Amino acid sequence: MNSAVLTAGGELAVRILDMLAEATTDAPGITRVAYGPGERFAHDLVRNEGEKLGAAARVDAAGNLYLTLKGSRPELPAIVVGSHLDSVAHGGNFDGAAGVVAGLAVMAELAAQGIRLQRDLILLATRAEEAVWFPLSYPGSQAALGLLDPQALEARRADSGRTLADHMREEGFDPDAVQRGVPGIEAARIAAFGEVHIEQGPRLVAAGAPVGIVTGIAGGFRYVNAKCLGAYAHSGAEPRSARHDAVLGFADLVAALETEWDALEREGHEATVTFGRVQSDPTQHGGSRVLGELGFTLDVRSAEAAVLERIETQLHGILAEVGTKRGVTFELGPRFTWEPATMSPALIAKLNRAATELQMRVPHVPSGAGHDAATFAGAGIATAMLFVRNENGSHNPHEAMEIVDLDQAIRLLLRFVTRFDNPDQP
Repeated sequence: MNSAVLTAGGELAVRILDMLAEATTDAPGITRVAYGPGERFAHDLVRNEGEKLGAAARVDAAGNLYLTLKGSRPELPAIVVGSHLDSVAHGGNFDGAAGVVAGLAVMAELAAQGIRLQRDLILLATRAEEAVWFPLSYPGSQAALGLLDPQALEARRADSGRTLADHMREEGFDPDAVQRGVPGIEAARIAAFGEVHIEQGPRLVAAGAPVGIVTGIAGGFRYVNAKCLGAYAHSGAEPRSARHDAVLGFADLVAALETEWDALEREGHEATVTFGRVQSDPTQHGGSRVLGELGFTLDVRSAEAAVLERIETQLHGILAEVGTKRGVTFELGPRFTWEPATMSPALIAKLNRAATELQMRVPHVPSGAGHDAATFAGAGIATAMLFVRNENGSHNPHEAMEIVDLDQAIRLLLRFVTRFDNPDQP
């Protein structure tokens, strides 16, 4: 990574990110499984680095890590910054980790400049943010606030088939306390939560801006094991009038949802509709058969709750219509949901002011992906997010964040925390 003309915090970020990449490489990318060895290594590394900077470390019942740099008035609610350290399989090194490292970098800058904040500054490294491992929304940050649904502890990890509770216990944590709702930090003790994260879309790249301020985080719903059920038949012998073709039924569903998506965009709404997995049974399908069953996933997202409700209403109407037309049925299976989150206007104003003082052009952008910040916003905590420019998206080994861009986010976050209570101080 290009490390020219960086802050002391930026130099620290380079070193830690390089160490993470080296230790968790899993070609063609990196893998840090939630409650697995890669995530464990990352948490241990961040803890050690934080303690070197003078931060006090503790871990909650779910394994979330808190590094606290004491302020001059520790009785005041704290400023909490952070993100997650797990990754998808064969993903990129920056998703999640860049935000945790940015928090460490701010602590390093405070130490280098001899600055002591009024409030405690807490770096929070959460567990298990990536839903690819457990089919849950932000279980680490939910547990940190004592909000995790006890039933979530029975969710099974995709690779092992064992429960979240089992994996917590195996890593030395206390799922029984999590089940009782014991928080790692009380919401009332948090003045603000801030998360730095790489952007997972193209807006900052297109704008030529290294950093953006997030306005809101999309909510959504997902069906992870949906099916279109028809009837298998001979491709030559079965006339069209008698067919119950799962492929054509599914194709009609895709086309109808895209028509609805087009209508929403014409009306000025943002949403995404994704069929992330489409599959048929290799023991049943064939080149000379009408397909009788097709499995798929459906992921729908929007920052507007009304849009999500509209799409779901339309979805059920479409399923009924297609079922009648094609002679098929749909089974959607389990439904997985997460709520939209709006970032704090007051904190956005503070970030805008900090950016102006630093002569940074920082556009406002939405987040289509979910983040731990949504948990804090949903709990009524003032929450803000910064995106860092990143090419090639995320959840793949080709993430391309430049360290000089992360350094700009570090500078902005540092200005934000140092001016949090005294915006006019020199």
